[in-house]
Amino acid sequence: MADIDNKDQTEMDPADMEDVEDVEEEETGEDENSKAARQLTVQMMQNPQILAALQERLDGLNGSPSGYMESLPKVVKRRVNALKNLQVKCAHIEAKFYEEVHELERKYAALYQPLFDKRSEIVTSAYEPTDEECEWKADEEAELTVSKQDEMKEKAKLEEEKKDEEKEDPKGIPEFWLTVFKNVDLLSDMLQEHDEPILKHLQDIKVKFSDPGQPMSFTLEFHFEPNEFFTNTVLTKTYKMRSEPDETDPFSFDGPEIMSCTGCTIDWTKGKNVTLKTIKKKQKHKGRGTVRTVTKTIPNDSFFNFFTPPEVPENGELDEDSEAVLAADFEIGHFIRERIVPRAVLYFTGEAIEDDDDDYDEEGEEADDEEGEEEADEENDPDYDPKKDAAPPAECRQQ
Repeated sequence: MADIDNKDQTEMDPADMEDVEDVEEEETGEDENSKAARQLTVQMMQNPQILAALQERLDGLNGSPSGYMESLPKVVKRRVNALKNLQVKCAHIEAKFYEEVHELERKYAALYQPLFDKRSEIVTSAYEPTDEECEWKADEEAELTVSKQDEMKEKAKLEEEKKDEEKEDPKGIPEFWLTVFKNVDLLSDMLQEHDEPILKHLQDIKVKFSDPGQPMSFTLEFHFEPNEFFTNTVLTKTYKMRSEPDETDPFSFDGPEIMSCTGCTIDWTKGKNVTLKTIKKKQKHKGRGTVRTVTKTIPNDSFFNFFTPPEVPENGELDEDSEAVLAADFEIGHFIRERIVPRAVLYFTGEAIEDDDDDYDEEGEEADDEEGEEEADEENDPDYDPKKDAAPPAECRQQ
């Protein structure tokens, strides 16, 4: 029996052999097709035109009713409409909630203001704080001995006295607001080198809310000491807000939104307007061939363009560039109001910046992980050619 079994295992009918070969070829063919399909998908997803078309398709689907809703019986759709009407009423109640929040902001702004005024007095040297007010408790985590603390205090005192001897006694806190601006990416991106001498004269930034019963708005006031650049003592930027659902799209309501903003006129001293620059161009006469030099004044990048935002037409329609400028402007206005003014000293020292960075650590790590995975996938791809991803020579990049 053993011999018969072995024979059955080693000898097969030719027809059976053909069947086995056919099956193996089919299986191999499926693997090759899968591989080819995968490679084709990868190539397609690397094509910017295909990606743009897919994104456009997805954008078109965004907000469109699902197939499930379409499949619901008419009587159920009717009840869903009732729920949507309830949701609209919720949006209107939420709008009232934010109006009351605005009233609370106005109330507490009055309580904060004496502290902010005291801050301004210290910054501008109008008030010298007492030793008690200047005492700052060290972190308890350090757990240093009393003798060690005394030693460090004495050392710090000597270093401060040495520094004071080396330079003139500064008044207040020099360049307080300029340092704040430099420490915040959102604001430092707006700063130009020619703006810095002007911002050294910035003494305070205040937030003023609209009066009770008036439409929601807030005004940023930039207080300057007398300077050689302009005659204004205060530059203002007012943001008008709305807290009510849009009748055409009530479900998009997500709290108060800035509708428009208005700046102010800066009375520049002659030759000191940093928002404009003068250029000279040579022009050649077509007929006579003579050359003349023409002087032109054109806009110049400057933080002080912040006070001349694009005007919103009555119909509310803006071109893409103006929309982008206003969107950035609204973000900056909110940030100054909600973060910079209340926590200025922490942005001056950099502590608030560290807190802001901590909010993004996890996202940054995830992004790094994703990049690592993509690199690993490329390296594991047998058809991956690193030379194709290499940067082109400098000559090519300049063309």
